Amino acid sequence: MKLLLNIKKEKEDLGKQVNNLINILPNTTYVKQFLIVLLFSVSCLNLKAQSLDTNKKYTVGGITVKGNTSFGEQTIINFSGLRKGQEINIPGEEIGSAIKKLWGTKLFNNIEVYVTNIEKNVAYLQIQLADLPQLNELKINGVKKSKQQTIIDENKLKKGTKVTENLITNTKNFLTRKYKKDGFLNTKVHINTIDVKDSIETARVNMVLNIDRGDKVKIKKIVFDGNNAISDKKLRKAMKSTKQINRLRFLKRSKFIDSAYQADLGHVVNKLKENGYRDARIVSDSIIYNEDGTISLDIDVTEGTLYKFGDINFIGNTVYTDKQLHNLLRIKKGDTYNGVLLQERIADNSKPDANDLTNLYQNNGYLFSNIRQVEVSADSSVIDMEIRITEGKPAYFNSVSVVGNDKTNDHVIYRALRTRPGMLYSKERVVRTVRELGQLGFFDAQEIAPNFNNPNPVAGTIDMEYSVKETGSSQIELQGGYGGGGFIGTLGLSFNNFSMKDIFKKDAYKPIPMGDGQRLALRLQASRFYQTYSFQFSEPWLGGKKPVSFSTSISHTKQFLFDFQNRRADKSRSFNITGITFGLAKRLTVPDEYFTFSNALSYQRYDLNNYNTGLFTFGDGYSNNLSFTTGLSRDNTSFDPIFPTAGSKFSVTAKFSFPYSLINGVDYEALSDERKLNENIRDNVASSASDQADARARISEIDQERYKWLEFYKINFKGEWYNQIAKNLVLRPLVEFGFLGAYDNNRGIIPFERFFVGGDGLGQYSLDGRQAVQLRGYPNQSLSSQDGGTIYNKYSLELRYPITLKASAKIYGLAFLEAGGSYNSFRDFNPFNVKRSAGLGVRIFMPAFGLLGIDFGHGFDPIGTTGPKNGWETHFIIGQQF
Repeated sequence: MKLLLNIKKEKEDLGKQVNNLINILPNTTYVKQFLIVLLFSVSCLNLKAQSLDTNKKYTVGGITVKGNTSFGEQTIINFSGLRKGQEINIPGEEIGSAIKKLWGTKLFNNIEVYVTNIEKNVAYLQIQLADLPQLNELKINGVKKSKQQTIIDENKLKKGTKVTENLITNTKNFLTRKYKKDGFLNTKVHINTIDVKDSIETARVNMVLNIDRGDKVKIKKIVFDGNNAISDKKLRKAMKSTKQINRLRFLKRSKFIDSAYQADLGHVVNKLKENGYRDARIVSDSIIYNEDGTISLDIDVTEGTLYKFGDINFIGNTVYTDKQLHNLLRIKKGDTYNGVLLQERIADNSKPDANDLTNLYQNNGYLFSNIRQVEVSADSSVIDMEIRITEGKPAYFNSVSVVGNDKTNDHVIYRALRTRPGMLYSKERVVRTVRELGQLGFFDAQEIAPNFNNPNPVAGTIDMEYSVKETGSSQIELQGGYGGGGFIGTLGLSFNNFSMKDIFKKDAYKPIPMGDGQRLALRLQASRFYQTYSFQFSEPWLGGKKPVSFSTSISHTKQFLFDFQNRRADKSRSFNITGITFGLAKRLTVPDEYFTFSNALSYQRYDLNNYNTGLFTFGDGYSNNLSFTTGLSRDNTSFDPIFPTAGSKFSVTAKFSFPYSLINGVDYEALSDERKLNENIRDNVASSASDQADARARISEIDQERYKWLEFYKINFKGEWYNQIAKNLVLRPLVEFGFLGAYDNNRGIIPFERFFVGGDGLGQYSLDGRQAVQLRGYPNQSLSSQDGGTIYNKYSLELRYPITLKASAKIYGLAFLEAGGSYNSFRDFNPFNVKRSAGLGVRIFMPAFGLLGIDFGHGFDPIGTTGPKNGWETHFIIGQQF
């Protein structure tokens, strides 16, 4: 911005003087350049003194506009605020204001105001300027196309934007800072503009943005100075994300990230304070660039004096005694001073359910309580503390409401709430309510928010509002594949927020009756050789008053024998399974509210019609399975059921049949002896063919008698834990065990209900009630004997990391270590004789399709007792989470 006041002739003479000086003096000397500017300024002052009277008012006689601009002359004059006939000082505020207004439009460049002529007290002005060029095309080099739009948006580089020096400078500085924060310390940004010359009068430029991020810089060494009591190694360990090069470390890399580094400096100070050095601080830190392209960090600290806790007194507490508070604080006189630990014991903000003083009060109604620690003395390196407590009045919930539920009926939500109007406030109950709403599966667990409205410390009341966001709760399964001897098509519909009472209401179909929290599932699977139909229904609150869940399921499966001669299904030979199950489950209050007690009565009938495959020892006949299942489970995982980050799940179930052998009068010992005798005849090569046939027939008759009504008991245990070991990094250990037994050893263990270990854990055409146990890294059901195991155990360690947890799709990656085994009897059982595996996988949960995933597992052991290790296996996961 500049103001030139001149008469044309004098301006030309001054220009000649300046040009002559430039030609005489070399332009490489800064002093000589300064002399040029100084001479120019003095000449301007002389010119002004000779031509203008600074104390005199001039009348604007006329204004003209000159320069490369697409705006009309009158428009520019209006922008300037100057007008013909206006009295002004030259120089003066009016012209300075005009230039500022023109600059303020952000439309022009090189704005100058000239006095072209003076006649007595009349001055004629000329505004000379040029339009700022518009951005025509932008080309970005050095970054992926997927990242370019973000750069355009962040720096406002859209087509038509006015290109100024300020825009170019800000863009360069922004991108340099951005990439340096991400660890690219050698980032270089160059911006070139090229004028567009065409028939369009508007000034336009093309911009080329070259970004050279270079490689992320690795940290070769982290050195601390000034620390005497705490070693460099311990201080480096306190830095969570900033690590020096270590080839043995895999989870955290040694690349420098400035934002993480700044946070880690705070962790270093906290580490010193945790060890009694209350006055510890970072004196300075510097980055040293090494010749090999790495950097070293030199951090200068001061530890200060080692302090210990002195007397800790509670002030203002009436609800709890000093002894009760000291027991929870767990800090004694003489302990090394630890300000970080003290703050956590008073209020641990990292854990909503932490065992601290604040939650002690807040879980018992004292919402308006306030607790703070004050140092009252720090003599002789001993700090005396006062913990001052303002208890306030107990708070009660005045009103409790839920907003955001467009599909789910209010009563389904309100029965899940653990906070009710009139109840004493409890932070623990608020956290539990958020968990319960997330476990319903009807809302996005990441979006559930408790809002505290209208807190009234005087009246002791609070209004509670839970904000929820509906998510898809119904799923469709439509797939096709090749297996079991032919093409298999599957159609499954699962409605997880169904409303049975509205099934006959035409207006409720949007597209189906929804909102009552019931679950309805229909599934059809068919091929040339295999058909299955199933129906399931569950009501989580039977009667609507208590958390008693009722469920029922009906299924029918038919398998046709494969004819190897014509390679078709022989529909005259079939194996059918028809089953029905009724179940009740009740949420308990003792030992705590996370326990559920469940019971189920089920019946399956197995019909074999000339179905001789070796799966059973009889090809014609039937078996009945009437069994009762009881179980106790505990689930306090939080908050998202798809991606839990804390808590645990335990379940113990026992399934057993009636002991028919006690009342049916059959001598199973004699049958067992007779069966062994016929087995010897069947397997003896010296036996005649007719004798062997008779033996096989008799074995079939005996087994038909043994398995007419299945007699067994079955125990299952499963436990899993979720621990957030770092931000967004969750560790899930798991343990499983199963055992199948018989009441009467002479009757033997049934060929049904057995354990088949290995693979993806999905039951593949499991017609005999078998339990498929997942163990990745091995083929499906390959780690059990042909008839299945009667005992199994499994251990798993899984590390999970979320990629996105949005309602539309939740995606997380995982790494796992697994081990397990299958055994035929307790004589063979060895919990350490297991098959081991490791691998990686990914899970995708979409509301419309359920859980999908893929795992790549590497088996470290042979499938049998000898041979090479199994190696890599790929597993596809559909509708299952483990």
